[in-house]
Amino acid sequence: MHTIFKFRAGLMAVLLTAACGQGDKSPAEAPAAPYAGATAAVMDTMLPATYEASGVAQPLADATLSTKLMASVTAVLVTEGMRVAAGAPLVRLDAADLDAKARQAVAGVSAAEAAHGDALSQATRIRALYADSAAPRAQLDAVEAGLARAAAGLEAARAGNSELAAVRAYGVLRAPFAGVVTHRFVDVGDFAAPGAPLVTVQDASRLRISAAVPASMAARVRTGTRLTARIEGIEVPAVVEGVVPSAATMYTINAIVQNRDGKLPSGGAAVLTVPSATTMRTLLVPREAIVREGDLTGVRVVGVGRAELRWVRLGDTRAGRVVVLSGLNAGERVALPVAGR
Repeated sequence: MHTIFKFRAGLMAVLLTAACGQGDKSPAEAPAAPYAGATAAVMDTMLPATYEASGVAQPLADATLSTKLMASVTAVLVTEGMRVAAGAPLVRLDAADLDAKARQAVAGVSAAEAAHGDALSQATRIRALYADSAAPRAQLDAVEAGLARAAAGLEAARAGNSELAAVRAYGVLRAPFAGVVTHRFVDVGDFAAPGAPLVTVQDASRLRISAAVPASMAARVRTGTRLTARIEGIEVPAVVEGVVPSAATMYTINAIVQNRDGKLPSGGAAVLTVPSATTMRTLLVPREAIVREGDLTGVRVVGVGRAELRWVRLGDTRAGRVVVLSGLNAGERVALPVAGR
């Protein structure tokens, strides 16, 4: 009995040892397969240094409309956020008294025209008689003076009518350009006073960025220079409109950004990237390698067998590549997106 028991125990020990030996050969010991996707090396190069000037992107066309009249508001034809065409009526005012004056002005012009016609007829007749020596010089001078007074009266009547027409135009406020109504200051029944704001229209299809830079930077920029701008984190091209001195050692750069699709926010925080005369060591990665999640930016750094997401801080774009300010080292490789995804 003891011999059989010892044989069975030894057999179990051998089997357990064999099983344990097989379990030690785990897949982790096998060498990892190399990353199969497309990659690009982090480029280490020397590029001109840049200066980032902060500013605000304001619409190029922004008008707050008022009137020269003292009248009540009879109609407000727009709401905030409504898109309007150039010349579209926005607000109507009560101009009944001006309508009455307009009729008087028209009647005055008609009377002045009739008086001028009568004076012209008399002058024509006396000129003919004077030419035949049938009328004295004094009579000719009198009708000529009457004709001049009639002509002056007609001119004054017409000018008064034109002035009244111009004032009456303030009874209807119209959009000075195509855009969006951003503020409505009055409602029907409100009283409009001269100079008081009634409605604001804004055309944000083009934005102007105004940013202050040192004089040394401004010397490298002139009208027509193309710069890179960021508006609320969105990178866009900008064209310099002008450079003007703003302080003893500072200049203001005004740059225009196209915004026809309306994707850029009006009044958004903006940054202009201005080139410098000096150079600096710069790390670059392809723009398509950038991964964005909300306000975070990163790249997928390729390691042994996989690509690991790493958050980085980015700068401006240079010829299709993005400057990496921190988070990467020269020589590392980043994953590129698979075509079609």
